[in-house]
Amino acid sequence: MAPDRTIEQDFTEAFKTSESQYRRAMEAIAGGVTHDVRHMKPFPLYIENATGSRKWDADGHELIDFVMGHGALLFGHGHGEIVEAVNQQMARGTHFGAGHELEIEWGERIKQIVPSVDRVEFTSSGTEATMMAMRLARAYTGRDKVLKFAGHFHGWHDYAMVGEQAPFNRKVPGIPQAVVDTMVVAPVNDIAFVEQALAKGDIAAVILEPSGASWASIPVPDGFLKQLRELTEKHNTVLIFDEVITGFRWAPGGKQESEGVTPDMTTMAKIVAGGLPGGAVGGRADIMDLLAFKDEPGWNAEKKVGHPGTYNANPLSAVAGATCLQMAANPRVQKHADELGVRLRTGFNKVLVDENVPGFVWGESSVFHVILGETCENQTGGDIHIPQGVDPVRLKSGSDAKYDHALYQGMLLNGVDLFHGGGLISSIHTEKDIDATIDAFRKTVTRMRDEGMFK
Repeated sequence: MAPDRTIEQDFTEAFKTSESQYRRAMEAIAGGVTHDVRHMKPFPLYIENATGSRKWDADGHELIDFVMGHGALLFGHGHGEIVEAVNQQMARGTHFGAGHELEIEWGERIKQIVPSVDRVEFTSSGTEATMMAMRLARAYTGRDKVLKFAGHFHGWHDYAMVGEQAPFNRKVPGIPQAVVDTMVVAPVNDIAFVEQALAKGDIAAVILEPSGASWASIPVPDGFLKQLRELTEKHNTVLIFDEVITGFRWAPGGKQESEGVTPDMTTMAKIVAGGLPGGAVGGRADIMDLLAFKDEPGWNAEKKVGHPGTYNANPLSAVAGATCLQMAANPRVQKHADELGVRLRTGFNKVLVDENVPGFVWGESSVFHVILGETCENQTGGDIHIPQGVDPVRLKSGSDAKYDHALYQGMLLNGVDLFHGGGLISSIHTEKDIDATIDAFRKTVTRMRDEGMFK
């Protein structure tokens, strides 16, 4: 028998203050949200405060958080060491408009941890970092085109948005065709396409998320990164790893450390700034030197790549980043979060099998993705890294909207905030948090089943 009330009705009743704040936002903020992924029907969540693995919404609900600052908070909300460092710096100054020792320490810590980095330069976001990396690659090689992979997310500048959302050949509003023509979009994990494209000699760089599209929603097969490294070296093409999410999460040195493949350049954000705004580009000295001012015979100032940016290496971001990276250098941090990732993915998949609900959960390291309404060939109730027999477009797009909204609302009613059909686990989460989340997932999907959503 179907329940008397739906998940959405209970959600609307329980989160009335968020609904009210969303109505206010619609009058002041374009579209009502400040980031596209925060859009959710019938209205998004509004948060009042957070600490550790928990946060509290505008109606006072305590929630286990798997948004974790869009993946920026490896050490949870309000970590004591980071907060103390930022508070102390706040009293000293928030913007000097000059160099300071903290930016040097921040750069040194990145160089110590990330294998590909000889030199580093700072930006204010991951979007700026990938834009700078592409510009450096073009300047270094003298070539105009950049190859990226369908579905991979590299921020929201014009070059990055090409081929990011399904259908991958769609026209992106506001981006000139002249920009589109400088980007080559490779089909998902198609190494043969890459080899043919690089052989033409006009590709400056290959850029990708080394985890696969959108933090492993479309995973890369074993050996793929090594093949890319070999091909880019063969054709003198710059290889850029976008480690905005994988950096310091897959391992202290990111996916390149865990996979043993070193790119020419790496883009970073999120964890690199300790949860404050900030990004970075790092890489080989001969490429990064294009940013340098030189006073030597034969130097052509016209070849220098410009790099302004009011908030580059802001002292608050610098001290938060340096403090965070000092802690993230300990591999036990990632190991703990990874183990919780296995526990959660396995628990979710077991629920789906036990309750006869179509769906599967996959991921790697400390991230997870959920699709409901269909299944994969290797769903056996255990951990899944690469779903078999599922169209990559489906993996990128996630569940149909009706399942996605109901899952989001139902999990919130049971005290859990997911992120974009999945989530990211911090080093501050506990086994108790994970087990409570699995229980919330069971209650939510069985209620969805009882409401007849999977017929």
